[in-house]
Amino acid sequence: MKEIQDQEQLKHFLQLHQLESILHEPLRPYLSLHRLEQGEKLCSQGDSIEHLYILVQGKVKIYTSSTEGKTLVLCFKTPIEVIGDVEYIRRSNVINTVEAVSPIYVIGIHQQWMNKYGRAYAPMLQFLLDIVTRKFCMDSDFSSFNLMYPVEVRLASYLLSVSFEEGDSSSFHEELRASSLVDVANLIGTSYRHLNRVIRKMSADGLVERTGGYIVIRDREGLGQLAGHNIYEA
Repeated sequence: MKEIQDQEQLKHFLQLHQLESILHEPLRPYLSLHRLEQGEKLCSQGDSIEHLYILVQGKVKIYTSSTEGKTLVLCFKTPIEVIGDVEYIRRSNVINTVEAVSPIYVIGIHQQWMNKYGRAYAPMLQFLLDIVTRKFCMDSDFSSFNLMYPVEVRLASYLLSVSFEEGDSSSFHEELRASSLVDVANLIGTSYRHLNRVIRKMSADGLVERTGGYIVIRDREGLGQLAGHNIYEA
């Protein structure tokens, strides 16, 4: 994670997402802007966290891991999203791992300054309440999706979620390398063998193609129809 020393860019993000009234003047000197590259982790499950982060550009993947080492993707988030809010309120360690799917920018606020200038500031409290409430309302949808929908639908949704537009073509997170499909199978809650069967079926239907060691989308519209609605994304 790289801190960006650019006050004009920070001001741009505040204006873009209408955050001036939430991150009010007493907090401004203590805001920091950070950039993470594709594949970097903003925070990892079980770690301590001292900052609240507001996602202002890009896309992140949120997933959880069991004590047995199994992982499961929970959702993907785009701006505007807060990371570390539940941990701040509960004073707990990081609940889920948050990883950049594309290059991202986040605004960081140390909890020390949140306690001093944000904890009793009504617009900030309302903002956090809205974000946390939305998260809990979505939890049941994500859980139902992982439990009830077939692997074909989950994979279609996952592929759409980890892809992002770059120019005129679709680019993918490094984990969509064909050699890393074991991780993908774990993340969407299926076996490697069954995932391969689904990919072969999708390839035969012209939806995706294995090429250059990657899984590449060939028919985004068709994949979207299979996914029904991109439930992994909030």
